Amino acid sequence: MTPRLRQATRAVVLDTEGAALLVRFDFGDRVVWATPGGGVEGAESDEHALRRELAEEAGLVELDVGPLVWTRTHHVPLGGGRWDGQRERYYLVRTEPFEPEPRLTWPELRAEGMTALRWWTLDELEAASELFAPRRLPQLVRELIERGPPAEPIDVGV
Repeated sequence: MTPRLRQATRAVVLDTEGAALLVRFDFGDRVVWATPGGGVEGAESDEHALRRELAEEAGLVELDVGPLVWTRTHHVPLGGGRWDGQRERYYLVRTEPFEPEPRLTWPELRAEGMTALRWWTLDELEAASELFAPRRLPQLVRELIERGPPAEPIDVGV
């Protein structure tokens, strides 16, 4: 049987100081820090979905969507069993530093499992003991900062 995979888009938001914007999801059995983003709805384009998600989760509306840098597919039940996993496409978004102000209310964000939002410096990422998605997020962010976007999107694994 073919797995039912939710299509999603995420942003690797890096400010001009090299900090990365991450959101925290609390799934009850685990807490995960990830890049902002979410499901692509209907015939929505990746760019439209990404702009909607960044406005909802971080209040970021003035942005240029950069290149597709990473892909990731993970298999974990989502949406009360509606999905068997998620196929994600990650786009680089560079921005000036800003104070995140989600357009959704915190009760609305918590209903989606999101419980926090903050900037992480590269040093903080590399020193952290938190669980990240993808797991090697600190290394991947370092590579983006030091080398820039890859010529072709890379599969970042789980």
